[in-house]
Amino acid sequence: MADLVELRSIDVVPDDERHGTAFSQFTLWLGANLQITAVVTGALAVIFGGDVVWSVLGLLLGNLLGGAVMALHSAQGPRLGLPQMIQSRAQFGVRGAVVPLLLVIVMYVGFFASGSVLAGQAVGELTHTNDSTGIVVFAVVTAVVATVGYRVIHTLGRVASVVCALAFVYLGIRLLDRADLSALLHDAHFSLPMFLLAMSLSASWQLAFGPYVADYSRYLPRTTSAKATFWWTLSGSALGSQWSMTFGVLVAATAGEEFLSSQVGYVVALGGTGLVASFLYFVIALGKLTVNVLNTYGGFMSMVTSVSGFRGQRALSRRGRAVYIALIMVAGTAVALLGKDSFLSSFKDFLLFLLTFFTPWSAINLVDYYLISRERYDIPALSDPHGRYGAWRWDALGVYAAGLLAQLPFLATGFCTGPFVAPLGGADVSWIVGLVVPALLYWLVARRNTAHIPERTTSAPIADQGAVSREG
Repeated sequence: MADLVELRSIDVVPDDERHGTAFSQFTLWLGANLQITAVVTGALAVIFGGDVVWSVLGLLLGNLLGGAVMALHSAQGPRLGLPQMIQSRAQFGVRGAVVPLLLVIVMYVGFFASGSVLAGQAVGELTHTNDSTGIVVFAVVTAVVATVGYRVIHTLGRVASVVCALAFVYLGIRLLDRADLSALLHDAHFSLPMFLLAMSLSASWQLAFGPYVADYSRYLPRTTSAKATFWWTLSGSALGSQWSMTFGVLVAATAGEEFLSSQVGYVVALGGTGLVASFLYFVIALGKLTVNVLNTYGGFMSMVTSVSGFRGQRALSRRGRAVYIALIMVAGTAVALLGKDSFLSSFKDFLLFLLTFFTPWSAINLVDYYLISRERYDIPALSDPHGRYGAWRWDALGVYAAGLLAQLPFLATGFCTGPFVAPLGGADVSWIVGLVVPALLYWLVARRNTAHIPERTTSAPIADQGAVSREG
């Protein structure tokens, strides 16, 4: 067990500890997306008024576009050997990076909670208790796996990719036995707002992985092809999510209120009873465990990154690691218990609202990495607020704020509806604005001041004196 426990967190992974192949990204992201929350996300496209054909196409386009952005972040991992959000310090400053980091932590807690609601139903059935008990049990197991770390997370992804794929094939066959597929395919009525809603749902799903996707590719050897990392990540994530979401579209179109009243219960009943039902409850819990571990682990990394930017923290004990993970678990579990009875009505708004904050960050990060810095970073300076990146980079923070504000007139959620939504027929195109506007602004601003960019990447560890989370 001691050999499995990860010793690193936000420090650079040295070459002699690198291992694996780019294919590991395919299995991890396939397993993380073949799960019940992705099914519900796809179902929302129909529940809010879309038809089967155009919902599936809209979801596919969103998965491909959002997945491509997410996979570009993944390709940074082998090159730098760093968690995703640490390298945001190059754009926002060592302390300025805490601004998007705080929002990322909120995202992790929210996704932990939403996943725990559905997984808790499955665990409650398996343990013959209730949803609340199931949520708590699931949260504890998630925290334990996240504490062990990177190797076990990838092993879990490989197992989930096989088990969940087999289960979804079986469930798909059962669903097609019930559904009049020909009638569903012929009942196609294009609606631009509903098509864009489907795109936004799947794009937000993919883009939300962006702040932590490189965390799971950073142990790959430095010689790993960036193209291979990109394509394996994109194919695993897009295939898994589109598979799950298409299933959700068909379920929502055929089941209606029966699915709305009990998402987990309906899916399991579709498969059968007895041992088959128990297996499907296990599959649902396994799929949610895979992605919730990613959320917990990513939340832990983001919290350490935030604190270390201000405290100059160089080491983290195993107890400290457990405390950070426990904080994510407790916060996510509390939100899950409080919101479990209104899950479906709030989940769409949560997804789309999150997208508002992460598209500008993603645009700035990718423009800086690929176009401005051209993959060249001074890694030791990422921990020094007096170094070349400084404590706060106000130009990037200003662009980030502009990216947020630019989206508001186009935003259509329960939290906020902008004035340009009605002229567009109710369509939400804020995520497109949130990618394009900050990308252009940052390129215009950053290319004028490139004095902080090194001639080549300096790959010495962030903290030679005693890297963060180097437990013995």
